Amino acid sequence: MAEIKIEQKKKFSMWWLVVLVIAALFVYFIVFYDDGKSTAAVTETDYDTNTNEPELLEETGNNTTVAAYVNFEETNKKKMGINHEYTNEALLKLIEATSAIADEVGFEVQADLEKVRGYAKMITKNPLKTTHAANIRKASDILSNVLQNIQKAAYPALTNEVAELKNASTLIYPEVLTLEQEEAVKNYFAKASDLLQKMN
Repeated sequence: MAEIKIEQKKKFSMWWLVVLVIAALFVYFIVFYDDGKSTAAVTETDYDTNTNEPELLEETGNNTTVAAYVNFEETNKKKMGINHEYTNEALLKLIEATSAIADEVGFEVQADLEKVRGYAKMITKNPLKTTHAANIRKASDILSNVLQNIQKAAYPALTNEVAELKNASTLIYPEVLTLEQEEAVKNYFAKASDLLQKMN
């Protein structure tokens, strides 16, 4: 009688599954990782004040870019629409005003502001998308951190104004449609205007 060899079917190893999951996580972190170096708030230990040093800003000027944002915020009473033109324009003007203040004090913020420009552009695409509030919140968080870093470095007396701005940012809820929280978004821009006006 002939002997029949039975080979056991090779099973898909759990090790392959583990390797695939690890590879997927690696790719995810490479693509979406934000090291936070450029948007992290300056801590008290990072910023050492010496009262014997001269003021960083000997003269406060009227920066026309900042004044243009403040004027836009004070005079523009448009209702927000589904195409988010107002929010996009407000973000772009706030980016320029923040950049102008940063330039005056010699603070490098362009990498952060490029991220915000990207979020501002995203909210004008596909008006029916439900992620616009999340993009506005990401933009406001980045701008708040940038302005806080500038405040700590050059405007130490404006701590309360920065706290109000950061609080206004947290009141923009990513999961709520933007048009349902129009007041919160406009309040954020108003708080940014107040802060920038005092920095100017």
